Formats: sequence, structure tokens, C-alpha cells
Amino acid sequence: EYQLEEFFFISLRDEALVRYRHEVLRDLETEAVRGAVDEFVAAMRTVRDDLALAEKLRQLYQRDRWFLEAVQVYVEAVRRLAEQLAAVPLASQGLLALRGYLVDYLDTSAFSELAAAVQALRTSLAQVQYTVHIKESRVRVSRFAGEADYAAEVAATFAKFRQGSVRDYRVQFPEWAEMNQVEVRILELVARLFPTVFEELTAFAATQRDFLDPTIVAFDREIHFFLAYLEYIKPLRAAGLSFCYPEVSAQAKDVWARDAFDLALADKLVAEHTPVICNDFSLSGRERVLVVSGPNQGGKTTFARMFGQLHYLASLGLPVPGTAARLFLADRVFTHFEREENVATLRGKLDDELVRMRDILREATSQSVIIINEIFAGTTLKDALFLSSHVLRAIIALDALAVCVTFLDELSSLGESTVSMVATVVPDDPAQRTYKIVRKPPDGLAYAWAIAEKYGLTYERLKERMLS
Repeated sequence: EYQLEEFFFISLRDEALVRYRHEVLRDLETEAVRGAVDEFVAAMRTVRDDLALAEKLRQLYQRDRWFLEAVQVYVEAVRRLAEQLAAVPLASQGLLALRGYLVDYLDTSAFSELAAAVQALRTSLAQVQYTVHIKESRVRVSRFAGEADYAAEVAATFAKFRQGSVRDYRVQFPEWAEMNQVEVRILELVARLFPTVFEELTAFAATQRDFLDPTIVAFDREIHFFLAYLEYIKPLRAAGLSFCYPEVSAQAKDVWARDAFDLALADKLVAEHTPVICNDFSLSGRERVLVVSGPNQGGKTTFARMFGQLHYLASLGLPVPGTAARLFLADRVFTHFEREENVATLRGKLDDELVRMRDILREATSQSVIIINEIFAGTTLKDALFLSSHVLRAIIALDALAVCVTFLDELSSLGESTVSMVATVVPDDPAQRTYKIVRKPPDGLAYAWAIAEKYGLTYERLKERMLS
């Protein structure tokens, strides 16, 4: 409805703009401000619905009356929003500017004349009273001349026969906007009886086609970018997960996060009433690359996605998953995840991975974030180590921030730019994952040893069984 995709595809590198959005969101998280904005956007939705309906209607006067209704709702919505924002404390530049704009807009001659014209027309239409005379198949319309209300007379006559509550046999008229031929003809006859009022209605609809203020329409659309995200994370917060407004920088690459999590996975797990595991990370000084290793199905890929999500959400000026964070405003977030071979490219899996990685390294800059997930896993260990080392050294040379999920422990010791993080398991049961990713040296052999020990496959245990 609001075509918000473009807002989610345009990241910000200006720290001031990010803080601007943070301020707006903080204001929207207060009950009074959120209530005022929700009421306004609901009214504007009604305005659009009424205008859309008016465009579909064929009868001129009916179409013009629905147009008048849309304008009336708009006028009241703008006045109400201005009144409510004036009554609440605001801290954001955005909503303070809107409040000031509304004060000025309501004081313009254009708005005052529009509101006055709406009120005058509604008053005139309310004074239109007529009588419909129905005799057999003939219908006649005349001005109301004080004729008796026959329905009331009939009800009064039979009131003495009532003996308590009885079934109501009255039939509800269907409430659709389109009129049938008889109703259309009646309306045309009424317009003949009151030509001045209906001429004014038609003239109003013709001259006020552009009654919507562009700034207010833009606000109605753009505020949904914030509302949509707040609504999305609402159930996650209700489940006990934390979101924070991160510190951001377009220069410093010291980044960290506390109690962070994968937003998409959390949305799924919360719906399933499954606990969400949170993780921390940090890079400081010359550190640029998190090398994540450990057992399969231990949360490594989820951690890599989380790192990318945090930086992308931060660049949109939105709250990020976690209790606290400091993040880098990247120019782009590049990802390289394993995918199936595409026969249309006529390339094998390794060739495809190399081409994709080459393209990333050509486009990435020192201001980029790069996420790599277990590349070159389909080749030999020696080749995988050679190719992965070459890729990581290229990223380090770029001075880009990166996460590399890998089965190669050696990648974590390429230099001071790399930091090892390991997916942990339950000490007494290495087959059970904790999904916690901690900063420590890689221990792939230790994990393999624990598995072998659990299943009695160590050299000593095998020797004992062979001798027994």
C-alpha cells in the first residue's frame, strides 16, 4: 500500500541522519505520540478509500458527495494531529518540524477556505429534505412539506398490542455504495428540487481536486517506514528480546554488540515459542575479520547473518537486536553464501564461487562489510586453504570489516586483523550444541577428540576392545 521497499534499500552513511531517525523512533515509542500518529494514518487511509470509491462511482452527485466526505475526513485528521502533537512533549527534529509545519498550514488561507467550504456544503446538504411518494410502480419526489411520519403513526397504533419482546422481522438494507436505477433517478429528482446545493457540490469537487497537501501526504507515507518496523519487532520485545539504538560511526571500525541475535530467525522462533540464543562480538584496533569455526549446526551461519543484519539495520537508522551496540555505517553489505549449481551459467560449483567472490572483491571498498559462509567446501582441504587464505588476505588488504565462517582453523591466524570465534558445545556432551559463539582460539581437534571419546573411538578405547 505504501511502497516502502525503497526505504529499506537505501542505507545511510551520514551519522546525523541516523540519529535523526533514532529520535523519531524514540518519540514514536511514547504512547501519546504513537496514538496520535496511529489515529492520523488510519484517517488518511479512510481518505484514500473514499477517493478510490468516488472514482469508481458512475452517478455524478454520488461521486461528488464521496469526494466531499474524503475532504472532510482529511480536514479533521490534520486538525486532530496538530492538536495532539501540540499537547505532547517531542524530542525529535522530525516531529518537531512537522508540528511547526501543521501550525503554519492550518493558518494558511488555502486550508481555511477548504475547511470553510466543506462545512458550508455539509450544512447545506443537511438542510435538504424531501419526500418520496410511491404509488404502485410510480415514484414521485417533492420537497418535504411537514408530512406525517407514517412509520411512527403505525408503530404508535399497534403499541398497545405489544406483549413483550418478540422477533424483529425488519430487514436491513444492504450497505453498498453503488446505487440502483431507482435510487439514481430519485437522487436526480432531488437535485432538480435543490439545484443550487448540488451545483455547489459539483463545483467544489471540480475545483478541489488537489486538496491534499504534498508534505502531509509524504509524512503519511514515510512514517509507515518507522511504524512497520516497530510493529515487526513488537512481538519479539514482548517475548523478552532486547533492541537498542546503536552508536554509529562512518569512520571508526571498532564495532561490538551485546546480546545480539538473528532477527529473521528470532521472528520464527518466537512464533514457535522456542528460546532465542543471543551472542556478543567485538572488533577493535587493527582487528577487522571474525573467523568463525566449530561444529556443524552450531549456529555459525546464524551468527554471520546476525553480523550483517546488525550493520544493515544500523545503516537504516533502526533499532538493532541486542542490549547495546556500536556499529559501522558501511557503504554496502556483501554476502557470499553457498548455493546450488546453476546449469544456465555452464559453471561448476567451485568456478561459480570463485567468480562470485571475484566480483565481490572488485566492488567492495574499505567501507564495506563482507559476509562469507563456508566457501570452497567442495574442494580439497589444501585447495580450500589456499583459496580461502587468498580471499581473506584480499579483504584484509581492503581494510573491510568481515565475517568468515569456515571449517579451516588456520584462517584465524593470518595476522592481527583476524579474530577467532568458536561455536561451542556442551562439555559433557559434545554432540549437543549451545549455539553460543565465543571468542577463543579454534579447537576443531579438541571437538573431534570429544566426539571420538563419547563414542569410544579413541586409540586407547579401540585398542582395549580389540584386546578383550
